[in-house]
Amino acid sequence: QVQFVESGGGLVQPGGSLRLSCAASGSIFSIYGIGWYRQTPGKQRELVAHITSSGSTNYADSVKGRFTISRDDAKNTVYLQMNSLKPEDTAVYYCKPLASAHWGQGTQVTVSS
Repeated sequence: QVQFVESGGGLVQPGGSLRLSCAASGSIFSIYGIGWYRQTPGKQRELVAHITSSGSTNYADSVKGRFTISRDDAKNTVYLQMNSLKPEDTAVYYCKPLASAHWGQGTQVTVSS
C-alpha cells in the first residue's frame, strides 16, 4: 500500500491563502500523475487540479487563476497553493494518483469570515 498524506489545511478568511502538501511514501513518486480533489457534504467529489508525470498541469474552471499545483519529485511531495480563497472553497481536500482508487484522510480547508 502506497501512502499519500495530506496536510496544510486550516481556517482562513476570504481572500486569504493556504498551501496544501501531499507527501507520498513507498513509491517511485515521479511516475504518477497526481490530482487534488475536494469534497463538501452532499456533493460529488471534484477534481480541482492535477499534474502529470511530465509536469503538465490542469485546473477546474472554478479555481483557475487562484490555485497552483506543483510537484517536487526529490521530496515525493505535491503542493497546492491556494490564493484568493472564497467560502465556496471550503471542503476536505484529498490527493491521490489519478489512476488510484485509494483515498486518504484528506485535510480540512475552511474559508469563513
